[in-house]
Amino acid sequence: MPSSVMGGSYSDPEAATSRIRFRRSLTLAAMSVVMPGSAQLVHGNRTVGRIAVRVWLGVLALAALLALIALTSRSMLFEFATNGLILGVGRWLLIAGAVAWAALIVDAWRLGRPRELRRGHRAISAGVNGVLCFVVAGVMFFAAHTVSVVDGFAGAVFASTTSVDPHEGRYNILLLGSDADDDRTGMRPDSINVVSVDADTGRAVIIGLPRNLENVPFPKDSVMGKEFPNGFDCDDCYLNGVNTWAEDHADLFDSSSPGIGATMEAVEEVTGLKLNYYALINMHGFEGLVDAVGGVTMNVRERTAIDGIGNPISGYIEAGEQKLDGYEALWYARSRVLNDDWSRMGRQKCVMNAMAQQLSPQTVVMNMQKIADSGEAMLETDIPRQDLNIFMDLVLKTRGEPISSVSLVPPEINTGDPDYPKVHRMVEDAIAVAEGRPEATSLMVSSSLSMADPNPETLDPRKANQTEDLDQTC
Repeated sequence: MPSSVMGGSYSDPEAATSRIRFRRSLTLAAMSVVMPGSAQLVHGNRTVGRIAVRVWLGVLALAALLALIALTSRSMLFEFATNGLILGVGRWLLIAGAVAWAALIVDAWRLGRPRELRRGHRAISAGVNGVLCFVVAGVMFFAAHTVSVVDGFAGAVFASTTSVDPHEGRYNILLLGSDADDDRTGMRPDSINVVSVDADTGRAVIIGLPRNLENVPFPKDSVMGKEFPNGFDCDDCYLNGVNTWAEDHADLFDSSSPGIGATMEAVEEVTGLKLNYYALINMHGFEGLVDAVGGVTMNVRERTAIDGIGNPISGYIEAGEQKLDGYEALWYARSRVLNDDWSRMGRQKCVMNAMAQQLSPQTVVMNMQKIADSGEAMLETDIPRQDLNIFMDLVLKTRGEPISSVSLVPPEINTGDPDYPKVHRMVEDAIAVAEGRPEATSLMVSSSLSMADPNPETLDPRKANQTEDLDQTC
């Protein structure tokens, strides 16, 4: 006598009824996942079912609207994703939705009349419904948690409320890398760069400023300009010492952050660019960020020492393509024991380029908690929350464009006696080349460090200081 794969004979009415009930139970569970409330419309409380289905259709309509916005105005989508009120409401709606959806799945299991099922069928039905509840609620609770993390991170780090429009079509952001530690007094930025980004295309130029740049000028009507009318010309006074001097003489300034303000003024005078914002990056927080995203893949161009600054060398990062963890990436970006500051500046730009190219939206979402934890320890900035949508959009645009680099280093610039008019011309030319202006003539091409190397495996990291495409040079 033929039998079914579900057990029982086809001629056995009781077995056939059991199979029908079992299939109905699984079908109701599946219906509750595909369209919450549909099971109740068919076999349960139709009022509950109608409400649930209407809410679900509303969610689908909202998702379709967001998809349309993403296709037509990505910046608007990011504005919704960073708005504190929207995030707060969205978090509670996700939590409520998770509970309600799970309740509908449990109710669908009840509608399947589990007591009337055979023992094996009942166990399978309960297991399937339990898994569905866990998955559905888990996904939505994770989404609610991610929303909460984004909201908290944005509120804590991007607390400024002052927005600055782009200058001549570009956003210019000062990036300071701080090596401040427990055994050091004050903050000394060892890495000083300006990232100039085209507000429309996202095409970026990284301008590297040596920490030991001397005689840096200040605006004549500023506090520093009055104290140093001939430039920062005191003994051992370099660009990275401006912050310390201003903080030590804070009573002269009408500012809560005199060091940052004075450094920004100096950088503006050096480069000829008007800065929009600054971002101060703690090196050890950067280590946590790299670990949070699973490391960064680098083509290491030279053997690089780990430690060796006030301590014995504890290891090496060997040349070749490698995936570096946070500790290794930090030392690759800051080590100068076996090489010089110009090599270090080039390696720093390569690390920045690699992070920009490899940090995908999917990685960010899946590691949001770790990124937020490291970010709060890593980043201090005056970029306001209301501008986050603009910069998130620019980051994605920048990923699709070559990133240029120009650095104020020898042989082009003598850091002990800088030719600041030449510096302005170099910066202007680098931006003109990045913007594709036909009249631009690149000073970068003339540098002996930027000439093409026939053997890319031996490429000097210093070449990353002067290049029209960091991805190719690094």
